[in-house]
Amino acid sequence: MTDIIGKAINPAGLVSFQAGSVVSRTIIKRKSGNVTVFAFEKGEGLSEHTAPFDALVHILDGEAQITISGETLRAKTGEMIIMPANKPHALKAESRFKMILVMIRE
Repeated sequence: MTDIIGKAINPAGLVSFQAGSVVSRTIIKRKSGNVTVFAFEKGEGLSEHTAPFDALVHILDGEAQITISGETLRAKTGEMIIMPANKPHALKAESRFKMILVMIRE
């Protein structure tokens, strides 16, 4: 993690695609919140779950289907979605894609 502090980087380059997998790298981890970069192969995803805090997803590359409380949205490169606390949400890769997940704890 300290290898990127104080440097200008492309966050999409922090994780690589891996066949049949979801790859993640936590770049900031504090009591107050986390920032994690993910790479998803097409068809991979995160099953429905809830989180006690709002979470921001920023799509770095590709396209994802994000479902929040039964409503499905498509997000593509450059777009972001805020997933509200305590609402069920899930994510599926429509194509290979990379994202940043920012979760701030209160």
